[in-house]
Amino acid sequence: MSKKRHRHKPEQIISKLRDADVMLNTGKDLSVVLQSLEICEATYHRWRNQYGGMKSEEAKRLKELENENMRLKRLLAEAELDKAILKEALRGND
Repeated sequence: MSKKRHRHKPEQIISKLRDADVMLNTGKDLSVVLQSLEICEATYHRWRNQYGGMKSEEAKRLKELENENMRLKRLLAEAELDKAILKEALRGND
């Protein structure tokens, strides 16, 4: 039986990492902590690397910047494609 995937918001990730820290500091085993947070170990380590030490506002801003960066890259790719099409059309007119 596989678990349903769930997308967490940055604020939720920060909250779960804080909860994990509290549980680990009280002596609970990592496997117990992961089970209570309903995440796998790989997800925990990925989150720890990406969001460790951040406040939820910082994580939210990071996500906004990543989305803006993705949008700008898409616009640049479209502009480069348009430029290539125009160059090809000009070459055809020679």
